[in-house]
Amino acid sequence: MTQPAKRFPAPPIDKLPDDIRARLLAVQEKSGFIPNVFLSLAYRPDEFRAFFAYHDALMEKDGGLTKAEREMIVVATSAANHCEYCVIAHGAILRIRAKNPLIADQIAINYRKADITPRQRAMLDFALKVALEGDRIAEEDFVTLAGHGFSDDDIWDIGAIAALFALSNRMAHLTGMRANPEFYLLGRVPK
Repeated sequence: MTQPAKRFPAPPIDKLPDDIRARLLAVQEKSGFIPNVFLSLAYRPDEFRAFFAYHDALMEKDGGLTKAEREMIVVATSAANHCEYCVIAHGAILRIRAKNPLIADQIAINYRKADITPRQRAMLDFALKVALEGDRIAEEDFVTLAGHGFSDDDIWDIGAIAALFALSNRMAHLTGMRANPEFYLLGRVPK
């Protein structure tokens, strides 16, 4: 196995705390491999736990955003932050959740031209503003999103996902994280 990141080597799985090792093995059981983000962040166990607790709270819940829309936010903001790992990994998850082999590439290259709804475009406009120029968030942004049917909780989720993945993007850059080869074909070809 190649190293999951260029810097800060991942600890051996058998040396990790029991709860983290159990999570990695459960992910491996479900997907057939361990995504390198898990291995890379396991370098700091307490931060691993905190990151994935927040990740799961935002990405795995039900609400006004679909799970595919949540992944759209990750792909669009990660592309803007030039995070190869997150674009590739979450692009795969988006393809699977949207059941669309084209959507992740469209959103990563230019979401404004992607085959998405005006509502989703407004969502991504706001997510990019949070990720890249949060100091420019204004009341009119909330009015626009409300006009597309987003509740206050939905708007919070859009912003929180963009913010969490801004952190994730920067950690991927810091560590030199590499995308697992398995991600490249996921959701592109029928099983």
